[in-house]
Amino acid sequence: MRGSLVMKIFVIHSLLLLLLLRYSASYPLCTDLKAPFDANNASLPFCRYNGSVCCNSARDLQLQKQFKAMNISDRGCASLLKSILCARCDPFSAQLYRVEQAPRVVPVLCNSSISVNSTRSQLYTLDFCSNLWDKCHNTSILNSPFAFESRAKTTPSSGSKISDSWSSAVEFCNEFGGASDDTSVCFSGGPVKLGSAENSSTPTGVCLEKLGNGSYLNMVAHPDGSNRVFLSNQPGKIWLATIPEQGSGEIIGIDESSPFFDLTDEVHFQSELGMMGLAFHPNYQNNGRFFVSFNCDKTKWPYCSGRCSCNSDVGCDPSKIGPDNGANPCRYHSVISEFTANQSSPGGKVNPNEVRRIFTMGLPFTTHHGGQILFGPKDGYLYFMMGDGGSIGDPYNFSQNKRSLLGKIMRLDVDNLPDSTTISESELWGNYSIPKDNPFSVDKELEPEIWALGFRNPWRCSFDLERPSYFLCGDVGQDVYEEVDIVTKGGNYGWRVYEGPFLYHPPQSPGGNTSASSIKPIFPVMGYNHSQPQNPQGSASITGGYFYRSMADPCLYGRYLYADLYGSGGIWVGTENPENSGNFTSAQVPYTCAKDTPIQCDAGIESSPALGAVFSFGQDNSKDTFMLTSSGLYRIVRPSRCNYACSKETVTSSHSPPASAPPPSPSTSAGMPRRHWGPEFLLLSLILSYILLFGFCCDL
Repeated sequence: MRGSLVMKIFVIHSLLLLLLLRYSASYPLCTDLKAPFDANNASLPFCRYNGSVCCNSARDLQLQKQFKAMNISDRGCASLLKSILCARCDPFSAQLYRVEQAPRVVPVLCNSSISVNSTRSQLYTLDFCSNLWDKCHNTSILNSPFAFESRAKTTPSSGSKISDSWSSAVEFCNEFGGASDDTSVCFSGGPVKLGSAENSSTPTGVCLEKLGNGSYLNMVAHPDGSNRVFLSNQPGKIWLATIPEQGSGEIIGIDESSPFFDLTDEVHFQSELGMMGLAFHPNYQNNGRFFVSFNCDKTKWPYCSGRCSCNSDVGCDPSKIGPDNGANPCRYHSVISEFTANQSSPGGKVNPNEVRRIFTMGLPFTTHHGGQILFGPKDGYLYFMMGDGGSIGDPYNFSQNKRSLLGKIMRLDVDNLPDSTTISESELWGNYSIPKDNPFSVDKELEPEIWALGFRNPWRCSFDLERPSYFLCGDVGQDVYEEVDIVTKGGNYGWRVYEGPFLYHPPQSPGGNTSASSIKPIFPVMGYNHSQPQNPQGSASITGGYFYRSMADPCLYGRYLYADLYGSGGIWVGTENPENSGNFTSAQVPYTCAKDTPIQCDAGIESSPALGAVFSFGQDNSKDTFMLTSSGLYRIVRPSRCNYACSKETVTSSHSPPASAPPPSPSTSAGMPRRHWGPEFLLLSLILSYILLFGFCCDL
């Protein structure tokens, strides 16, 4: 009996580990957590990788010297060791070396003795780890990387042969071998190759239900894990709302007359100005800290004051710019403010006084200010999305200027706050400190706040709930192309040298130009030309979204959803094929409203509802995905409610809405930037089973 329980515990523990591996799976990424780059124009003479690589010529030469220093006499063994050293250049080297878990000296070597089911085409055609043992275990290897990798030894081995430290292939491969499955990779002697993903066909359509008539810009799930969300509008109000269960027939629970927080006295609201972002501290349940990103007008609010982003440091003279839409340069500012809520009071009573000013920066023009803020799910730092500042073609080339914060994504530490002397000496823009591993640590030309550069106007970014290393942003184009980017540390996304994948030729360049040959642009993984959206209006600007992680529509699960601001024509669905490869295709699919929607949708073109402008997407704690539009709040629901076919859907019951659902109070918000039970339930169940079995077995 006891032995049976122990075996069950082992099986459950193994399943848990396999599920948790999904959280470390990722797209091509180098060991420095940067994206691979194209080496076609600078081939590597030693590590002969083609296409995207993680090594430049200097790194290639360093690996060559390391190989020569090993002085390997056996030619067959030398060839295998060379391939292992060159795995540093593989575009999946971050995964091979498990850098986001416990970084390794050598990659995980494919070992067929522990393989699992997989769709990857190249798996276990060769037991690389055992083959390495056979060829190398009795060969002298100076400065062997294996001697420094061993987790079983506290000091490097003094022997020069692998067999001096390990007695058999089994023992050696238990140390260095590993399986490769659909969420991880192992090294088999050459570049990582992925098989084809299954069920990659595009969904037939997206089914929506309308839950409210209010118009909101931001949705943030309540950190307490409940069915509550925070909704904010552009003029400056935040509400706490309750989301009904799918199929209940109920509308969103919100009292528009009683906002959670009202900042309208400080916020300057205009078409591309207002309250742009909302984020709650990862420890909000204990400290009550939350952060608001908004624009202010220094002529109307005395506390709207900060340095101008157009200054001599970036080669810009505000006196030469002239007014834009009637406003002088740096009349408007981008601000991040911190506030607190009392968690012991119902709903969390907010202290109306600003705790501290995190960031303030004057803006050269009246458009392209981004403004979204997010906390990184793994690092706990605050990410701040900032556009190029406005005007046609980024005339002052702010996005490529490494001394400017315009056209950048910033990463700030709001927990370790500096004193006033440090703020002044470091020339910070407010009360924050700089994470030590920001890209400036390796690129001294970058301002320390910068995480990534080369954006025109990043409009709505998100981290994947299942794979936090997937950080995707929609970036608004100029005249031709709207793009979705996978954002990586220190990545340059091309604007204004490129608009999407196309070279861009700015009409004016008072701030100078950046040559295409001087940068290593990371091109979008998805996007669309302005002529592509299937609606009479054409395209306005992209609205970035989320990876769909609800099981309400299993045919959407794992796909990235985004839209055009104009809304009509459909929702863009991005499919990664193979999974975790970073290779996406996308297509625009139709949407319609369920006939049993709690609030009837206004008629649009043909069968599509009239959504109006699609401002943002949102997710709640149930992982459901929402569309925040000028006509109301919509939730994606199971496809059968709209008669869409999805072979993966199992309809167990149907729900009818109440005969007369009371309509919610209309929101006063308006405006928005112009062009300018799923796997989680299974995981929880396994954890609970593990705890119960372990407690029973061990009398806890």
